[in-house]
Amino acid sequence: MEGALFYWTCWTFWVYLTFVLDKKNPYRLKLAAIILIVLLLSNFQFMVGNFDIQVSGLFLLITSYIFFSQEKSRVIIYSLICSLIVSTAYVAFHLFEIFDPIWIIFKVEWMMGICFGYLAILLQKTLKGRLLIIICGTMQGEFLYAYTLRKFQFSYTIGSFEYLDVCALTIALLVGWSTLEYAGAYMQNHLHIFEKGRQKSS
Repeated sequence: MEGALFYWTCWTFWVYLTFVLDKKNPYRLKLAAIILIVLLLSNFQFMVGNFDIQVSGLFLLITSYIFFSQEKSRVIIYSLICSLIVSTAYVAFHLFEIFDPIWIIFKVEWMMGICFGYLAILLQKTLKGRLLIIICGTMQGEFLYAYTLRKFQFSYTIGSFEYLDVCALTIALLVGWSTLEYAGAYMQNHLHIFEKGRQKSS
C-alpha cells in the first residue's frame, strides 16, 4: 500500500520528538510541527498547467529552502550543488527503471533509499545537511522527472505517496546511520578516557 511507509515513519518520528527527545533541543518543536503539517497536507494536491502536485511534497521543498537560507553563503552554494547532484541521480534512477527495469533486483523503495542515503552520506557530514539535500534534491528531481515524462505524454503526480515513501525511508536510514556514527564516536571517546584513567592509576 503506497503511503504506509511514509505514515509509519512520520508518526514514529513525531512520537519520539514529542515524548522522548530532550525538551531543550532547539529543533524539537520545529521538526514536530513540520511532520504534523506534512501529514495533514499529504492528501491534498493541485494542478499547475499540466502538472499535478501533491501539497506535502511542495511544503517539504519550501521548508528545505528556508533552512538553506539560514546558512552562510558558502554553505548554501555547496548544498545547492549537492542537491542538484541528488536531483540528477533521482531522475536517472527513474529513467533507468523505465527503460531498463531488469537491474531492479529488489523493492524499488529500498534500492532508492539505500542509494540516495549513501549519496547523502558521501556529500554531507552532518545529519541536517544530509536531510536537507535529500528532501530538496529528490523534490527537484520530481519536478524534472515529471517534465521529462510530459514530453512523452505521460502523466505523473509530483510528490505522490510513492515519492513520500522513498523520502521517508531515506530519512529513516540516514537517522539510523547518524545514530550509529554518534554511538561509535561516544564509545571511542569513552574508551579513550577509560584508558587514560588506567594509565594514570598504573
